[in-house]
Amino acid sequence: MCDRIINILFLGGAKRVSMGRKLIKAGAELGCKVVLYSYELEPHVPIAAVAEVIIGKRWKDPSLMEHLHEIVVDKNIDIILPFVDPAVAVAGAYVERFGDAWSPVVGPAFAEMLFDKVSCAMAFEEAGLSIPETYHAGRPVFPMIAKPRHGSASKGLQIINDVSEFRRIIKVKDEYVIQRYYPDREEYTVDCYVGADGRPLCISPRKRLEVLGGEVSRTVTVYDLSIVDYAYAAIARLGLRGAVTIQYLRDRESGRLMLMEINPRLGGGVVCSVHAGADIPMLILREYIGLELRPVDEILPGTMICRYFEETVFYGCETE
Repeated sequence: MCDRIINILFLGGAKRVSMGRKLIKAGAELGCKVVLYSYELEPHVPIAAVAEVIIGKRWKDPSLMEHLHEIVVDKNIDIILPFVDPAVAVAGAYVERFGDAWSPVVGPAFAEMLFDKVSCAMAFEEAGLSIPETYHAGRPVFPMIAKPRHGSASKGLQIINDVSEFRRIIKVKDEYVIQRYYPDREEYTVDCYVGADGRPLCISPRKRLEVLGGEVSRTVTVYDLSIVDYAYAAIARLGLRGAVTIQYLRDRESGRLMLMEINPRLGGGVVCSVHAGADIPMLILREYIGLELRPVDEILPGTMICRYFEETVFYGCETE
């Protein structure tokens, strides 16, 4: 159907071996050869098992864009896929500036807003989306949670249980978003893919069962229409596009479902949804090629992934 080579560059995809294999498989089903590259800070990373590792610059390096452009031209890159938060704005900015590669991401300004927890909480409230009560002023109601404004992977979260803890945090409140904390809760991630026309092509909820270092290590797909409806509303009201990961919590006591955050990129556990029938790698390739995009009709609930350690071996490495 395709009969061509598609070169894909991962940005910060060091551990995304499974996703790399899924993209290669999707390409083969289309009659294409998918060739993978990954832009990393050092060569000895797991993605080397399926991709050529390219030593890159840090995300804030002033020469990043020019270096990235050299790589795109040299390797004839067709698609850029970001896998860490800072890389989303980089991918969007690159496409806007150079236009010689495609990326299923929102624009850089939109991405920066979504990764600023204070700004996105305001945007969610303005869009009428259900979120945990955000503290603005007045008497605090405990427990609360303070999330670093530009944090990720659950780093730096602080639970506030009393006035003394609250007074300590409120002194630097501009560095945090402070919200009501729900200790008895369930957490869900929704893997989504939205076409350029704003049409949701895939919405796959899964329950987070175990998280290590801020990344899910065990997760299972669920059939929950309320989560699907909430995700549809978030996509429509915020104008989301491309690969999107939406996170919700449900308070077990009240049953209330609340939006926690939106990451405009592929999530670390998205392969669970892919195994369940949400073939997002295929949607990415079909959209890039310009083939007809059909919404995913069936996603199998009860599909679980459990992550484990597997080695990528490198020989001749320096020992000092």
